[in-house]
Amino acid sequence: MKYRDFGNTGIKISALGFGAMRLPEFEKDGKWYIDEEKAIAAFHRAFELGVNYVDTAYFYCHGNSEYTVGKALKGYRDKVSLSTKIPLGHVKESSDYFRILEEQMKKLDVDCIDFYHFHGIGIGAYKDIIQKFDLLNMASKAKQQGLIKHISFSFHDVPSAMKELVDTGAFESVLCQYNLLDRSNEEAISYAKAKGLGTIVMGPVGGGRLAHPSELFINKLGESAKSTPELAMRFVTSNPDICCALSGMSTIEMVEQNAAIASIEEPLSKEELNKIEQMLAETKELANLYCTGCSYCMPCPMEIKIPDVFQKMINHKVYKLTESAKADFKNFGTNPWFGAHPSKCIECGQCLEKCPQKINIPERLKEVIAELS
Repeated sequence: MKYRDFGNTGIKISALGFGAMRLPEFEKDGKWYIDEEKAIAAFHRAFELGVNYVDTAYFYCHGNSEYTVGKALKGYRDKVSLSTKIPLGHVKESSDYFRILEEQMKKLDVDCIDFYHFHGIGIGAYKDIIQKFDLLNMASKAKQQGLIKHISFSFHDVPSAMKELVDTGAFESVLCQYNLLDRSNEEAISYAKAKGLGTIVMGPVGGGRLAHPSELFINKLGESAKSTPELAMRFVTSNPDICCALSGMSTIEMVEQNAAIASIEEPLSKEELNKIEQMLAETKELANLYCTGCSYCMPCPMEIKIPDVFQKMINHKVYKLTESAKADFKNFGTNPWFGAHPSKCIECGQCLEKCPQKINIPERLKEVIAELS
């Protein structure tokens, strides 16, 4: 396992971190449970292979993840850094910070959390919740009392907002999205690293999309990498501004595969990275023919998430991630998070008036249905 300095925290962090959001679950009598035997075995195998950072959160795995993480850490607590996150939606007054922190510490069965994140924040949440309820002062008090060691944030906003949050000087590490298909945070990550923050990325294999084979990536780019997920993970770990790639893992097999990739000493070569850069520039132009993702067409009166639908088509047509695209497409109309099925389009024309690319959206939706159904 490779290790890097984790910002100015004084910690050497493993190149691979264990994300505890996708632990094996099952449903019984309307309630969700984690298969703890399998999950804990995966954690312990990761620790044996050198993973020394575990990330969970209040809501993960139907609220059960923190319990299982706490059990998995027994006997390893002095070797592994623990990260969890405060759910800001539950904060209605300043005192809620300590109430929630204490609840999470009980679930985890620990007396200290190493990295306590403000969960999924941007500038809006920073001003409307963190500043409003003086939560940074609460976090400082928790740190002084030894309840947490480091004040962190996970990030969901535009890259310029990350720089603003970094410049507050309040945070010691940041967790954000970054992968082959989404490099929007690249400059902001470099900025955070230069300011002394530890940098961790989530979604190194594109939320699972790059876990599927792609002839585009391997046939054109796979010189030293042997598979799409290996290329995706090595692309992330080859970036010197990134301290750790956080991967959601549910089996021992996934742990061993990811740990093997994270242990490869040689980063992708300069030539490989240049080829990736060129390919991504070319595919972006092609992807924009389908949709630029500007979301000006939204909202749709039928609750179709038009840019998301078109993104699946881009994954299929441009990135050759057909298995992933078809699997994701099945969620439209069945999973509320994905929105209505594109077949619900009534061709009202509202989106046509708003699309700056003048895409014939109703017709393009029919094409997506035909390709991915």
